Amino acid sequence: MKPKRVILCPNPYRDSELKVCRQSRDMLESLGMQTSVCLPFQREGYGEELGLSMRPLQQEIRQADLLIAFGGDGTILHLARTVALHSVPVLGINLGSLGFMSELEPNELERLNDLKNWNFSVESRMMLDVTVLREGKPVYSNIALNDAVVSKGSVARVVRLDVATEEGRLTKITGDGGIVSTPTGSTGYSMAAGGPIVEPTARNLLLTPICPHSTRASSYVLSPDHTITIEAADANRKFVYLSVDGGKAFSLKNGDKVRVRQSKFTTKLVRLSKKSFCEILDSKMGMEAAKHEK
Repeated sequence: MKPKRVILCPNPYRDSELKVCRQSRDMLESLGMQTSVCLPFQREGYGEELGLSMRPLQQEIRQADLLIAFGGDGTILHLARTVALHSVPVLGINLGSLGFMSELEPNELERLNDLKNWNFSVESRMMLDVTVLREGKPVYSNIALNDAVVSKGSVARVVRLDVATEEGRLTKITGDGGIVSTPTGSTGYSMAAGGPIVEPTARNLLLTPICPHSTRASSYVLSPDHTITIEAADANRKFVYLSVDGGKAFSLKNGDKVRVRQSKFTTKLVRLSKKSFCEILDSKMGMEAAKHEK
């Protein structure tokens, strides 16, 4: 039987000396798996001083059976597009804070032995296709696991967003902006902005206003069959930006339409435990509450 190929993808700012990555590599190779180490983003010369050879991720992902991400949810978000386009499942080992998408903590590495017989389940997480249309033509496109955020710049001014679906106008947001998120993203920025928490394996589009100037402003939970369109009515006079999964901001112009809909791509998250979403949520939120009580 052909050995499984596993990519180890450590965030160098979370696992600076690659201790967790090395330990995981040794365990997996003892199980007969082939491993390679790739950085989730460029950091020139990193790994050489640690005696590890870093391989190009875009090259290794083509032959991979599994990718293990060492970091927080941000690391998985950074990798989401790459793994989704190649349909490679990802296992998260949490070196961040809450880590809603991660499956293991560093003290649970023995659970990697469950991979010996490829004995795990995979959750398919909905993603978003995000496109900016300028005069009817696409000028920007991306896919998101968490969210697409249309918001103001650093100047303390409100933005006015017209939000519609293919069925007609949905709402008008006056405030700091709006978030269109997936159920996976419902525990991220959307939650911080007061949006609802939705079970991550669900299929829904969530719209949450950011600091709205109306006490009657609401969040919306829509069917994934809808397409949401957001237009900034005054983008010429104010700085308005689009950010996908917390990535680099794209500057919007007057008349630009941000179109968000369910993607055909999904992110496949590996699950080794039998914990329910409610158990995970209660545990993570309890950890956060305890941290603030200290």
